[in-house]
Amino acid sequence: MTRSTTQAVGRVNPKMKVAVIGTGYVGLVTGAVLAEVGHDVVCVDRDQSKLDKIDNGVSPIYEAGLNEVLSDVVSTGRLVTTTSIEESLKGCEVLFIAVGTPSGPDGQPDMSQVKSVAAEIGKHVYGPLIVVNKSTVPIGSADVVKSWIVEAGANADTISMVSNPEFLREGSAVKDTQQPSRIVIGASDEASADKMKELYDSFDCPVLVTDVASAELIKYASNCFLATKISFINAMSHLCELTGANVDSIAEGMGLDDRIGPKFLGAGLGWGGSCFPKDVDALIQISESLGADPGLLREVKGINQAQTSRFIDRLRDELGGFEGKKVGLFGLAFKPNTDDIRDAKSIQIFKAVTREGGSVLAHDPAAGDYAKADHPELPQTDIPLEVARDADAVVLVTEWKQYNDIDFSEMADLMKGDVVFDGRRHWDKAAVEAAGLRYFTIGGGTGD
Repeated sequence: MTRSTTQAVGRVNPKMKVAVIGTGYVGLVTGAVLAEVGHDVVCVDRDQSKLDKIDNGVSPIYEAGLNEVLSDVVSTGRLVTTTSIEESLKGCEVLFIAVGTPSGPDGQPDMSQVKSVAAEIGKHVYGPLIVVNKSTVPIGSADVVKSWIVEAGANADTISMVSNPEFLREGSAVKDTQQPSRIVIGASDEASADKMKELYDSFDCPVLVTDVASAELIKYASNCFLATKISFINAMSHLCELTGANVDSIAEGMGLDDRIGPKFLGAGLGWGGSCFPKDVDALIQISESLGADPGLLREVKGINQAQTSRFIDRLRDELGGFEGKKVGLFGLAFKPNTDDIRDAKSIQIFKAVTREGGSVLAHDPAAGDYAKADHPELPQTDIPLEVARDADAVVLVTEWKQYNDIDFSEMADLMKGDVVFDGRRHWDKAAVEAAGLRYFTIGGGTGD
């Protein structure tokens, strides 16, 4: 395939019949926005309770703007749901696989959900079909998925495989889909590439058409580079703590270089969520399996792990150990504007404190239900400042806007101790200290 960059403005092609298998962050947002621009979309999921919410225009996941889009496309009939892959295939031209590919014990993506979907497609495919891997999958997966579809009964000549990686950020996934920075299409034939460009003709952004393997690797390369950038500034934050330098100034000075840029240079507790940990692990495993040295990525992962561990060590030292101490956590989600607690630093802090005889009380404006389901032993409150009641220390884990207006004097009155650890360099040191509290943060300068 040749590289093609285009700028598309306005809808000029007739709508298509699209199926999206999986209604998680990627699948549901992709389906909703494709319906918003005029395509007929069927969203498929085994969980009828999720589909019931979608059918009522309500998102089963916390994502800004998604309820509004769903309400529109469901009410107009452009998006419907079903539990049946067979039903979704009727008249379908393009089918997206957007199911989970979590990391296995060795870091390799677990493709079992993709395989199950492929088998269903192979049993029920009606005619020519473009099957799109939207899930993040190992390099070479397009051929593997096609083989699974064919083994289940499909004619190989009727199936065209495409890799179309997503570049969505949780918390701004709708905006990222409506206004993408780029669209990457990996296809092995011109007809499939052209069909995918038609599908996306309403979106005004560069479109890169390339081979399938390159598209599959672009996703991993992008996420791993961003993870590297975060780990680098976190490594600098440790040097700042040792030298008295200010990591905000370091980041600003670096970011003014247009070869580097300011994004992803915010020092903090480290990266988490569903993408960076999984994709770094996967690319390490892929590199090792091919005989390449993934040493850089191992260091990126190691720096990230050390960042949280060092923060916990500092908290422990300041409290003289966790035995009998109470710690209040502001935030549970791995970042604001999402309810995702996968690889969240809050859970690491909670486990460390309680393992050593301490207790924790947490608040989060969105992630509470997911945290309760996964960690029912984690005490929570619905009132932010309650986490400070009788606490020896409080920790800002997630920089939700709801925490911008915390009354530090009231916090001080509620607390038993006086230790405030700002894991996101978000609160104002002077305001915290004016309330008689001691302020600690990551990266020096505004902190201890």
